[in-house]
Amino acid sequence: MFSVNNLKIETKKGRVLIENLSFVLNSGDKLAMIGEEGNGKSTLMKALISPKLVEEYASVSGTISTCGAKIGYLEQKLDDFWNGFEIVDYFVHNQLSKELEFDNYDLVYKFCSNLNSLGFDGNLIDNGTKIQNLSGGEKVKLQLAKLMTIEYDLYFLDEPTNDLDIETLEILEKFIMQQTNPVVFISHDETLLENVANRILHIEQLIKKSKPKFTLEKCSYSEYVSARNRAIEHQTQVAYSERREQKKKEEILKQIKEKVRQDIKECRRDPATGRILVKKMRNIKAQETRLENKELTEIPDVEEAIKIIANQKISLPSQKKIVDATLDSLRAGEKVLAKNISLAIYGAKKVAIVGKNGCGKTTLLRELLPILKHTPGLKVGYFSQNYNEILDFNDTPINILINTNKTLNPQTLLGCLKFTKEEMEHKIKDLSEGQKAKLSLLKIIIENNNVLVLDEPTRNLSPLSNPTIRELLNSYHGAVISVSHDRKFIAEVCDQTYELCEKGLVRV
Repeated sequence: MFSVNNLKIETKKGRVLIENLSFVLNSGDKLAMIGEEGNGKSTLMKALISPKLVEEYASVSGTISTCGAKIGYLEQKLDDFWNGFEIVDYFVHNQLSKELEFDNYDLVYKFCSNLNSLGFDGNLIDNGTKIQNLSGGEKVKLQLAKLMTIEYDLYFLDEPTNDLDIETLEILEKFIMQQTNPVVFISHDETLLENVANRILHIEQLIKKSKPKFTLEKCSYSEYVSARNRAIEHQTQVAYSERREQKKKEEILKQIKEKVRQDIKECRRDPATGRILVKKMRNIKAQETRLENKELTEIPDVEEAIKIIANQKISLPSQKKIVDATLDSLRAGEKVLAKNISLAIYGAKKVAIVGKNGCGKTTLLRELLPILKHTPGLKVGYFSQNYNEILDFNDTPINILINTNKTLNPQTLLGCLKFTKEEMEHKIKDLSEGQKAKLSLLKIIIENNNVLVLDEPTRNLSPLSNPTIRELLNSYHGAVISVSHDRKFIAEVCDQTYELCEKGLVRV
């Protein structure tokens, strides 16, 4: 059994991320940790595994009892410690202690088999490839293969869906669902959350990230979101209704009070009437006091979703050629990834490109970019997975926006993305990956581009923010060419889907 009692996490700068958190994990629990970017989900997960993992930047108090559980941990970003190691070295070391774990070649064989089942290129193992040379998706698969090979008592998975192709996502889902031992995971993938989670821990930061709040529920993700939205809507309606009613009563009392005050002035020579009026005034004041002291239903104190609005003036004629390109081959260095690629897009279509990890989707986008940019009448915005290609990491969010579009209020825009005043002035390199993603997306939107080329646009975003991104792109009147593994994004936003494989682009 894993238990947490009265947990508090506070950063070295004095910001409280979580307070008074207590829970117990039992067999079969699939606990999803959700919340907006920068709220401390990854810090909380690391603290639960071992407070030592966060001691450089946060203090942890309270009790965490693992009962000697053997913990499997999938990191959001694989520790740079492993860069110089080969793939198999990662398996035969303990991930947390970094010490040699065992020398069991049957398990090593099983590990390699699991890598193959995840679509991992076996040549990378045979050639002694260093971990630093693996792609983001391959590093996730590396961690996942180890989790699938060794049975752990408790699993912690930090954004395990990042960079994974759809086929591997489905394997991951099956793996989590089959576990009888508890699984704690952070994910932006709504489909995974909906299919797997049976407990929800929602972490919020209220009042400009000065007040921590958490909600712990035993239910599915869909049930939680629906119940939360209904509760917020109902409480909001009741709260505002009570306030309108109270204001109405106050106005009536004010009018009566004024009338009585005038009557008192006018009947100074009639003591009997005066006494009646004075008594009436006392009653009015008593009613005012009762109104002032009446406890009203609180307006819900919740963290609102982000807001981004597309420029509605952007448009493209239905017959406008966006791209009509043919590529004999797609290469990564000397390696041929695909052949005979053909893609034709006309008008404001929203196109998704899917495919296995390493098949060349990002490479294809980069091949298309110069073609798009040299097409007359097109203004192209590119959202890269590498945010430093879009943003100057030594600059601040507010300066970035000022220099992008001088007609818009940068403070308002950043406020809609839930940036605090302090974060607006931070260097971008100090922001969370989710904040960098939101800022990158906002930048290319306010550039008023009529074509958006997006490489994993929902990566690193909160599942509660993803509906906003889908709504934004659905209302966008330009063309969208997107690489994505987000199943909900593909289903709700994209008109056409193509799979990239060795034979080229295939419509699916």
